[in-house]
Amino acid sequence: MPVIDIKDLRFTYRGTKREKNREVLTGVDLTVEQGRRVLVIGANGAGKSTLLRIIAGKHMVDDRVQVLGRSAFHDPDLSTRVEILGGRFPFEVDLRVDEILDRQVGIDEARKQRLIEVLGVDVGWHMHECSDGQRRRVQLLLGLMRPRELLLLDEITTDLDLVARQDLLAFLREESEVRQTTILYATHIFDTLDVWATDMVYLVGGRVAVACPLGQIEELGELRKTHTSPLTILVEKWLRRDAGTRS
Repeated sequence: MPVIDIKDLRFTYRGTKREKNREVLTGVDLTVEQGRRVLVIGANGAGKSTLLRIIAGKHMVDDRVQVLGRSAFHDPDLSTRVEILGGRFPFEVDLRVDEILDRQVGIDEARKQRLIEVLGVDVGWHMHECSDGQRRRVQLLLGLMRPRELLLLDEITTDLDLVARQDLLAFLREESEVRQTTILYATHIFDTLDVWATDMVYLVGGRVAVACPLGQIEELGELRKTHTSPLTILVEKWLRRDAGTRS
């Protein structure tokens, strides 16, 4: 059974009196197997974040979106098996990180301590004084403390420095290889990801233009022979080629 199984997904944001309805995803078919690390790429507005939120059960859709063999929106039990991380984390109250952690129940202490080290979190930080990068690290710490079967990550390394980003990616790779956690990662930062990811989903104007293992993309294989950042070059080429394409 695939972890994600989507057939002919169409999704439209309802407009207002001044704006028309906006179709964001058009006829999306997607299957993702267990333990894969999938890059979700595309231009701004291609539908990446919407797709992740639908898989996470945040938008009402019918049963054509199946996650872990269940309806993504209609099965509440998926909330304990699926985690989505990204977007703003407006936690600005005057609390220290250790005070927040003390309120978490059922947490594996060793996993918590490892994540604190991996993410470089100081448990004495006051949340209302944190920088964007520190706030992102705390968001990731809270979101990753409980192991999940499916992780949906939306631009989660944007505010991280290079060391934190690489340590996080190494942790996520271990999660997929040891725990068989499936990971979908939407990002615009591709450095080193050609050796981290197993698969790619490329969205163009709300449609899936490419969905396959990286090893099956011949253009990427050719670029690897002559370039040190082949994935960045390939994605830039595709984005320039498909600029302005709408569903």
